[in-house]
Amino acid sequence: MTSTSFTRAGVLARSPVATRLPAQDLARARRFYAEKLGLDPIEEREGGLRYECGGVAFALFTSAGAPSGAHTQMGWEVEDIDATVAELRARGVVFEEYDFPGLTTVDGIAEIEGNYPSKGVGERGVWFHDSEGNLLGIGQPVR
Repeated sequence: MTSTSFTRAGVLARSPVATRLPAQDLARARRFYAEKLGLDPIEEREGGLRYECGGVAFALFTSAGAPSGAHTQMGWEVEDIDATVAELRARGVVFEEYDFPGLTTVDGIAEIEGNYPSKGVGERGVWFHDSEGNLLGIGQPVR
């Protein structure tokens, strides 16, 4: 084995992973995450905020670029999506409505057949944009 050979389970398989989301206005993003999602950063630096949810970190960073908002950039998995949606709506979060083949929402929530087998047989999901245009999702496995 040479020094450039790698095993199938490489170093990344053993390393923590974290999401990075762009923010054109970090102060506005901080307010959105605090007021709408009930999240406060656990750490901050010039141009960046780090959050932790469920033992996993994500960061917002100042960026001149804007996200496309066309695909889910980060998601949470919850046990009760109805209660989660009700709480977030009460805080002013607006959920996306979709109606196209394979994905239709009813009151913001989609029933999605199929899932990763270890998670269940399906998923209920919702999506919303943060103040910076990042598309975020919330899912509840259906067992």
